[in-house]
Amino acid sequence: MWLHTRFDLAFDITVPTPFVLMLRPRSGGQQWIAREEYRLTPNVPVFEFTDDYGNLCQRLVAPAGAFAIHTAAEIRTADHLDREPGAPFIEIQYLPDGVLIYLLPSRYCEADRFGVMATELVTGLTPGYDQVAAIEAWLRASIQYLPGSSEVPLSAVEVNARQYGVCRDLAHLGIALCRAISIPARMVVGYLADLEPMDLHAWFEAYVGGRWYTFDPTQAELRGGYVAIGYGRDAADVAVYTQFAPPVFPIQQMVEVHLDPRQD
Repeated sequence: MWLHTRFDLAFDITVPTPFVLMLRPRSGGQQWIAREEYRLTPNVPVFEFTDDYGNLCQRLVAPAGAFAIHTAAEIRTADHLDREPGAPFIEIQYLPDGVLIYLLPSRYCEADRFGVMATELVTGLTPGYDQVAAIEAWLRASIQYLPGSSEVPLSAVEVNARQYGVCRDLAHLGIALCRAISIPARMVVGYLADLEPMDLHAWFEAYVGGRWYTFDPTQAELRGGYVAIGYGRDAADVAVYTQFAPPVFPIQQMVEVHLDPRQD
């Protein structure tokens, strides 16, 4: 399917402020970026780099005063997400080097705190995809998805204690549970067509059967229309903007995702 995406941020800045942005999706196996817009007002010099997780990032210094960021894209995404029940667990010694980091505890995903719980959730299941699917189903049934309920990222331990959260929070808990049984898992931030309420979205991927698969406990069933912007260990790695100096917060934020009826 073809999607139009749009993301706008506006700030009122008191002093020149360094930013690192992560707002450009990359083409890959599940998405193709056909056209992009990226506009800063006022226009300032931007330096782009690729971070340790393969994300396209932009460095800039925003001047004092009104500062706005506009991005838009036309993107072809997969009509259906790949599923592979029975895809096997990959033994640690055979994992690609770049995947190993997604086995370790991280700031918001304390995998070392969930060994017993994760083992109990997947008892009797074939190691690999089926275990992750069971974790996803447990999250969907047990942790209430409440958009707007978390202003700051919560760790997996905190989410499990309070039993509700936003999409980012459920992803943190799912990632921690996967890593606790030695299945690599990572966070993804991006867009989802027809998300209600519309906003940026977060989900997680697990590495089984020799590749990454998508899991999203906030949705009743997986469907097409996902657009990935960034990947990382947890929310600390996938912030769409990070600013340094006195804290600044958007005075306006808008996300739009529309289906394009074009025929292939």
